[in-house]
Amino acid sequence: MKPIDVTVSNRRRRASGGFARFLMLVALLAIAGAGLWTWFSLSWAYSDGTRAGVLQKFSRRGWICKTEEGELAQYVVAGVSPQIWQFSVRDPKLGERITKLVGERVQLHYTEHAGVPTSCFADTRYFVDQVMLISDAAPAGAPAPAPVPAPASGPAAAPGSAAAPGAAPAAPSAAPIKP
Repeated sequence: MKPIDVTVSNRRRRASGGFARFLMLVALLAIAGAGLWTWFSLSWAYSDGTRAGVLQKFSRRGWICKTEEGELAQYVVAGVSPQIWQFSVRDPKLGERITKLVGERVQLHYTEHAGVPTSCFADTRYFVDQVMLISDAAPAGAPAPAPVPAPASGPAAAPGSAAAPGAAPAAPSAAPIKP
C-alpha cells in the first residue's frame, strides 16, 4: 500500500485571521475617530458670552467622573421667578473661587461647546472660564454721576410748565429782602 499524501489547507485560518484584522482595524478607527471628535468639540467653541445674576448653587458631582456644576439665577424683573442657567467649570482653581462666591451677584464669562460626546467632561455644554463679583457700590476711582438740575422756577417759568430740556435755570429774581 501506498501512503496517501494529505495536504492541510490553511484557507480557513487565513480567512478568519483576515476578518480578525479587519475587525481590529475598524475598532481602532472608531476609537481614533471618537478621540478626535472629543478633542475637536472641547477645543472649538460654538459661541461665547457673558451672563450675570445671583450664584445660586455650585457643587462637585459624579459617580466616576467628578465634574463641577453650578446654577446662576437671572432676575429679569423684581418679583418674578428667575431664569435658572446651568453651567460647568473645568478649572479647579476657578471652581474654588466660585465656591466662595455662592450667594453673591456675579458676572460669568462662558464658552459653549456643542457635541461633547460624554458627560464625563461636564453635564452642560456651557463652560465658565471667568468670574467677576458685581458690587452694588461704584468702584473706587469711578466718576460720580452728574447731579440732575432742578426744574426752573420763578417769573421766567410759567406755572404748570417745565423748562425746556437743556435750558439753563432761570436767574434768581432781585426782589428786596424785607427785615
